[in-house]
Amino acid sequence: MFVKAYGTGEKPFVAFHGWSGDHRTFDPLVPYLPQNSSLYCFDLPGCGKSPLPGNWELETFASILADSITSLKLPPFTFIGNCSGAILGLMTAKKIPDKFEHIVLIDPFAFMPWYLSIFLNKYFGRQAYMTTFANPIGRWITNASLRHRRTEKTDLTKSFEEVNHQTVYEYLRLMDKVGNAERFKGLAQPIDLLYGKNSFQAVKDSIPIWKKIFSQANSYELQGAGHLPIEEATEQIAKIIFNVNKDT
Repeated sequence: MFVKAYGTGEKPFVAFHGWSGDHRTFDPLVPYLPQNSSLYCFDLPGCGKSPLPGNWELETFASILADSITSLKLPPFTFIGNCSGAILGLMTAKKIPDKFEHIVLIDPFAFMPWYLSIFLNKYFGRQAYMTTFANPIGRWITNASLRHRRTEKTDLTKSFEEVNHQTVYEYLRLMDKVGNAERFKGLAQPIDLLYGKNSFQAVKDSIPIWKKIFSQANSYELQGAGHLPIEEATEQIAKIIFNVNKDT
């Protein structure tokens, strides 16, 4: 697994990107990283510079990620999971709970929203995905139609320009296999739920579900942010996760 490390401090953070992303998802947070900390940003299996998994099963992913984290020989860390990376992080935490000291979930879905399920329809789903995300015109139309779920400076479909679309589509199918979020019940670590005020309604509807599953969780609404809060509310996130502002 490819991991990009920032900083050399003794307080580690481990980060998993979301759908269609890679380790660069977390670049906006790097300038805020405290001197006493280090940030390990993964390319998930099949993404960025990481090899494809042997198969597309949830247990395989959990084992790959748990083994990769263990190989880093880190002390207990704060985990940062963005979107679907949050789900894979929770799966990994069930494997090696002693390594996860604190869990931060950014814009995490607790269920598969209907507008993504459409792309899994056995008759037309794959073609619908390719039209929407693999086609430049489709991406432009999609980004324009989602203008209320992002800021004027961000592009919700830009990350799809360079990806292997077969891999990204398989990730969608993988996330559909997660099923009921109750499967993650039992994790006792402190958990923070961060979500954009203007994000998808499915994300906002997910927050009370997560808080029911994790009674210890705190939630934070990120002002001015849509579904790309790491880009759109970087300083707010840094203050919550790192307890710093850029000028401190």
